[in-house]
Amino acid sequence: MGTTGRRVGRPRAERRPDSGLSARDELLAAAAELFTLRGYAATTTRAVAERAGMRQATMYHYFGGKEDILAELLEGTVTPSLALARRLLAAEGPASAEARLWYLCRSDVGLLCGGTHNLGALYLLPEVRTERFAGFSRVRLELKEVYGQLLAATETCGSLGKDGLALRTDLVFGLIESVILVHRSGQDRPLEVFAEATADAALRVCGAGEETLTAARAAAAGLSASLV
Repeated sequence: MGTTGRRVGRPRAERRPDSGLSARDELLAAAAELFTLRGYAATTTRAVAERAGMRQATMYHYFGGKEDILAELLEGTVTPSLALARRLLAAEGPASAEARLWYLCRSDVGLLCGGTHNLGALYLLPEVRTERFAGFSRVRLELKEVYGQLLAATETCGSLGKDGLALRTDLVFGLIESVILVHRSGQDRPLEVFAEATADAALRVCGAGEETLTAARAAAAGLSASLV
């Protein structure tokens, strides 16, 4: 029949080295690179498709447009932290709330700053405040609420009233997200050192003293196995 061995599927604009990624993930990777390096507004869907080695029409097979791609990228920076936060909240064991909070803060910073591209910087885009990104906003709010629950379980914040706890939650959550800007201006810092220093600062915002902080760091080291 003359078609044996033909590759079935939509054509690509050019051949690219095999990345091992699906076409959808290649588009997300290309968009992450272009959005963070060139800027979201300056990046066209054609540029994203070409960077992924596809035709623009092929890109629309996977995404409706730039906003859909951005929304998925943003949600991908939050959903893993939310899943971890829920496991930390539900985990059984002797680890204190301070240790769990420290572990979450360190992990969250690692996620925000550990990728190839600083996707957290996209949080600052004015487009993110529109209704299209309600899904991202909802997941982010759920993560913030778990931060609040962990804070409420700590010795120093547990006795605060509703307003006091809300303020501490805003401060701690704001600190974690502020690493987006700090990391952008100092990317040569070792990530592990940066993440641990931020987690230390978060507990200090909670009112934890050095003894509590040292104990939390030590206990956090044993949490990984219990979360598997």
